Amino acid sequence: MMPLEKYSLGVGDRFGFEGQAQLRALKIARDRGVRITPVWNKSQREHAIIGTSPEDTRRRADEAVTVCGWQDSYYVDADHIGLATVDRFIAACDFFTIDVADHIGRPAPAAVVSDFIEASSRYLGPLHLPQSEAVLELTKASLMNVAQKYLGAVEEAGRVYHRIARNKGGENFVAEISLNEAAAPQTAGDLFFILAAVARRNMPIQTIAPRFSGAFLKGIDYEGDIDRFAREFENALAVVEFAKLAFDLPANLKLSIHSGSDKFSLYPIMHRALAKAGAGIHLKTAGTTWLEEVIGLAVSGGNGLQLAKDVYAGALSRIEELVRPYLAVVGIDRARLPSAAEVNIWDALEFVAALQHDPSCPRFNPHFRQLLHVGYRIAADMGSRFTALLQRHRDIIESQVTENLLRRHIEPLFLGG
Repeated sequence: MMPLEKYSLGVGDRFGFEGQAQLRALKIARDRGVRITPVWNKSQREHAIIGTSPEDTRRRADEAVTVCGWQDSYYVDADHIGLATVDRFIAACDFFTIDVADHIGRPAPAAVVSDFIEASSRYLGPLHLPQSEAVLELTKASLMNVAQKYLGAVEEAGRVYHRIARNKGGENFVAEISLNEAAAPQTAGDLFFILAAVARRNMPIQTIAPRFSGAFLKGIDYEGDIDRFAREFENALAVVEFAKLAFDLPANLKLSIHSGSDKFSLYPIMHRALAKAGAGIHLKTAGTTWLEEVIGLAVSGGNGLQLAKDVYAGALSRIEELVRPYLAVVGIDRARLPSAAEVNIWDALEFVAALQHDPSCPRFNPHFRQLLHVGYRIAADMGSRFTALLQRHRDIIESQVTENLLRRHIEPLFLGG
């Protein structure tokens, strides 16, 4: 098994230009005493839209590491892959996010269900989690729910995992199971039995991404009961810790949080819980980098600002197409979206105020931000017009990327700032 470090950060870079800027933020964190491992994640959908390949992501990551003199570990993630898409990622990637949300509710073979229930029944009853005040009531009903709802998904994860292992060797990659795009959250009891099933399928995963309550929408803050999330997160940490010993899972197994980019209200809660438990975390920030590129272009003025406006106009005109793949993770009120004509007369300050994630700013528009978050296809369709401006305004854009990653994500979650 290739051991993943205690703290890791999924630094999405859709167009592949910002690796050096991202590493600068991680270097500052390292200088301040916290080592965070970068994981460049990119999905099949993103590759198809932008016209890139996993080999391109690997090459860009390697280049950034070389130029920056990065001496620590780093990974390239085959993000949200399944059996139909995994093969094209195997050569270039060493981190695999196995997404089985679509298989939740699909039945597992009867013999697998029977064996799982028999083996897991010994855990029924109250379970006192070490280093936690929580007591899980593991009932027969909860066991049957996992067997019926999640066992088929775990079986599918096993097929994907072992396909990777046959091709790469079990020592040469990190595996995550992702359940975070499920329709409903998993309880702590669900997570316990899911990890039991994972162990029985002989998958030494190192991260697991459960679905918590509340809404993790693209590009904006958490929407939900923060106190409830805090309880769920602490319980999930305790379950993972117990499951390592109970099921002989890897000692560095940790939670993975797919943040949808900017869950600022949750970071202090997560930081305190991680410090209390001595636990690690994997955070995916996804589209934050792309939005910082748009902000950087707007700040640059002139052609950069006009391109940012044109991206919004294009996204507004193609909103149905752009939102369709993200229906579960966006909450755009179209009545709150400004017209393209209105945006076209904004100056740079007005555009940035609407887009930059600062809820204290009266001009911030979370609906505008969400649409641009999923609107990267428009920039991809612009081709060299977009990429040439990214190159021309390197200093401004890289400053935005580094500052955003460091101040808004790394400091509150990993450093406790």
